[in-house]
Amino acid sequence: MELTVLGQDSGAAASSCASGSCGSSNDQMGHLPEEIRNKVKNHPCYSEEAHHYFARMHVAVAPACNIQCHYCNRKYDCANESRPGVVSEVLTPDQAVKKTKAVAAAIPQMSVLGIAGPGDPLANPQRTFETFRMLSEQAPDIKLCVSTNGLALPDCVDELAKHNIDHVTITINCVDPDVGARIYPWIYWNNKRVFGRKAAKILIEQQQKGLEMLVARGILVKVNSVMIPGVNDEHLKEVSRIVKEKGAFLHNVMPLISEAEHGTFYGIMGQRGPEPEELQDLQDACAGDMNMMRHCRQCRADAVGLLGEDRGEEFTLDKIDAMDVDYEAAMQVRAAVHEGILEELAEKEAKRARLAAVTVPQSEDQLAPTLRPAMIAVATSGGGLINQHFGHATEFLIYEASPRGVRFIGHRKVDQYCIGGDTCGEKDSALAGSIRSLKGCEAVLCSKIGYEPWSLLESAGIVPNGEHAMEPIEEAVMAVYREMASAGKLVDAAPLAASLSA
Repeated sequence: MELTVLGQDSGAAASSCASGSCGSSNDQMGHLPEEIRNKVKNHPCYSEEAHHYFARMHVAVAPACNIQCHYCNRKYDCANESRPGVVSEVLTPDQAVKKTKAVAAAIPQMSVLGIAGPGDPLANPQRTFETFRMLSEQAPDIKLCVSTNGLALPDCVDELAKHNIDHVTITINCVDPDVGARIYPWIYWNNKRVFGRKAAKILIEQQQKGLEMLVARGILVKVNSVMIPGVNDEHLKEVSRIVKEKGAFLHNVMPLISEAEHGTFYGIMGQRGPEPEELQDLQDACAGDMNMMRHCRQCRADAVGLLGEDRGEEFTLDKIDAMDVDYEAAMQVRAAVHEGILEELAEKEAKRARLAAVTVPQSEDQLAPTLRPAMIAVATSGGGLINQHFGHATEFLIYEASPRGVRFIGHRKVDQYCIGGDTCGEKDSALAGSIRSLKGCEAVLCSKIGYEPWSLLESAGIVPNGEHAMEPIEEAVMAVYREMASAGKLVDAAPLAASLSA
């Protein structure tokens, strides 16, 4: 008897999954109208597949905020923290436009410019819309998007539409004022501070009204939600249901960043963040047939580069002042680079359609067992390839492989412990932290790995694998899953036992 194991790239695998539940880039896009596919195919925050290839940048032109969140502590001159609300320098609109053009010329894969802080862009409307106006005129090939808490959103929808902004992110952490009162101590509304449940009620009403207005204008809305264990974790299922009903395109459930050194209220009070398993379970519960974003990196408000990297130090004001940018020429280069990336993505999609099911032979005298899923970690520096040394990784991408295919689960940040060359350093604590971060994974794929981490990974029950260097991630993950299945490591004994007893 034979057991069919489908690859992520198989059309049968794609059709067997609901549009958001599998989490694959193919499933996320396949059911969408062509008009919407064209809007998101090169947006790294809205398309899981695009984030391997296209870069983004944020410009920090919005220092003021009109609400206070217990998980936020804004910093305007910090180079050491990687989280929302943090920037190295606040820019004027003129400086932001100059920096955007310099980055777009130097990083032709850049497709999106966003304003996300360090405060709220719509609490700084003059600075925000002046930046958008100039960029629309001077860099028309760059997508523009904005991220907001939603308090001022209804008053700004017409202006957003006027500037051809196709993508708006709203942070919605609750739809119940009693929950909101535990997250937001106050808002600034009608020239005064409003506190507690009353403040949360106003914020929720404004967020929902703004969401409905954006959807009515055909603007794609991504909803961000911060998962706060014991505060809104169970409630976020209701949030997801409601924003989906109102037409949100994508829901991004993010983990609370709760380290005390960041100086947030939650951090100081000891509020914990979620474990990776808790976050995954909640994302799965919220998914249903709604698109779930699982590749978010909770970027700084001045982030530059691919998701998962930050090249902001290359483009400080003093450095861009010394750059001679010919943006007309840069646009031609960018157009060619983008066309090449889209052609590569189209080839990948065509290959998916060609791949057939692969069979794993089973003995004739036993029932075909059910294969259980397996989580597999990947070290990558971008491009959708396994192209990073284990010791050079600052994060691992986590995939779940099963007979239905491959789905992206999320990412886990780590401290890089190997510095230069092919020899790993003696940073034992960083190495131990990397291995702890891979809890629940059965294998880790990388381009190369040293003897010491190899041994420690095996001791932790994780199989290191450097045999798929420079291969496409999803194909390599499925290949390893097939190898594990062929070796009999993935049999789910419970369903088999039930079948035999019946």
